Amino acid sequence: MFCHITRNWQGVPLETLEVVVESIGATTTETGLEVHAWLDDSTYDKGRKVSDEELAECNIKRNNYHGEWNYEIHPRDKR
Repeated sequence: MFCHITRNWQGVPLETLEVVVESIGATTTETGLEVHAWLDDSTYDKGRKVSDEELAECNIKRNNYHGEWNYEIHPRDKR
């Protein structure tokens, strides 16, 4: 994915976060790759460890082809 993003913004001055996010989000390939991007300006604690229980709660959909590398993380179901 990163090689396609880099190709897409080649020659574009990455002067603002908006330009970066828009360039990433505009990335596609002939084989159907679509990249969706948005700016998350939330503040997160540094060095926080994720427990096995928290990781198990993540809604991870693994791809049939090398699911250890290719996966999607979806929002948790609302409770």
